[in-house]
Amino acid sequence: MTEFLTLPGAVSGEGPDAGVAAHYGNPVLEQRALESGRAVVDLSHRAVLAIPGEDRLTWLDSLTSQSLRGLAPGESAETLLLDPNGRLEHAVRVLDDGETAWLLVERDQAEQLLAWLSRMRFMLRVEPQDRTGDYATIATFGDPAALGLPVAAPNGVLLAWRDPWSAVRPGGHQYSHADDHPGAQWRETEVLVPRAELASVADRVAAGELAAAGTLALEALRIAAWRPRFGAEVDERSIPHELDWLRTAVHLTKGCYRGQETVAKVHNLGKPPRRLVLLHLDGSDAVLPGPGAPVLAPREGEEPVAVGSVTSSALHHELGPVALAVIKRSVAPDAQLLVIADDVTIAAAQEVIVPPDAGAVANVPRLPRLGRVTR
Repeated sequence: MTEFLTLPGAVSGEGPDAGVAAHYGNPVLEQRALESGRAVVDLSHRAVLAIPGEDRLTWLDSLTSQSLRGLAPGESAETLLLDPNGRLEHAVRVLDDGETAWLLVERDQAEQLLAWLSRMRFMLRVEPQDRTGDYATIATFGDPAALGLPVAAPNGVLLAWRDPWSAVRPGGHQYSHADDHPGAQWRETEVLVPRAELASVADRVAAGELAAAGTLALEALRIAAWRPRFGAEVDERSIPHELDWLRTAVHLTKGCYRGQETVAKVHNLGKPPRRLVLLHLDGSDAVLPGPGAPVLAPREGEEPVAVGSVTSSALHHELGPVALAVIKRSVAPDAQLLVIADDVTIAAAQEVIVPPDAGAVANVPRLPRLGRVTR
């Protein structure tokens, strides 16, 4: 059991965040402390993979969606591993220290991802390893050095992954039309600390030297920033376009990788079948829908029709009850929606993240009809 669960008021999380603290008694105050850079979040349930070897970056570049071959020591990136049809199989946070590429992933991704990478080694100089037993992940919006976190640096470079979600990465594309994208305020850093040092960080929290926030606080801020998470927004049908993940995790001109054909076709010629939205929920009944809660669109004179489902939800300290949901592309952007949770019908106003016109960005000349006379 993580030492953070022994802190006063700690309540264990559920689902993908089982095993660490969901909160310590007041998730709303914890959000404010986290957003201000004063708090840390125990993510020691997440997995840490390491890939030492001279070919590590060019190898990862050839397998995944982001351009990684030029990643400098200490630089952060994220990349996606897709199946041959372009559907999401893994989302990976990547940090290189000049000798080893460090991959931060959800706990239930690690075994399958490590096995697949090991099969793809061939004759290359790479050695995929699971280092979860050696390193634990801690998240913060503050400066890890100012907070005094014992950040690991096994090869002389601090292992601090800074989330690139705050801006569109080179080679990426943003479908959102928002002038003021909330992701610009997202400043999460995930640091690796020696797992043996996790207890000392928890002791500093207990002594009042450091504030702690639970995963509920982190999730609320993530949802408000429209930031997709593999363990929440992704299902067996997901493609990156539906979640606006081309912003940071896909390089559109870097060359071939598995699933690249689908990525290019949907982006240039087609449209994603579904789209991510933020839902502002009516809080009158004090019910927060869980993942999988149905999202319905009312129809005049008829029963509402199912158009999607909730993927994440939270009580945000400023926005109130909010949720991310994946819905059909055809749903009108101004449609008022309904969410069903615990037999309660909740009114929901959608804020468009991925618009219905996303995709088909290629400027393809229109050919004249056969037999038409042109001048």
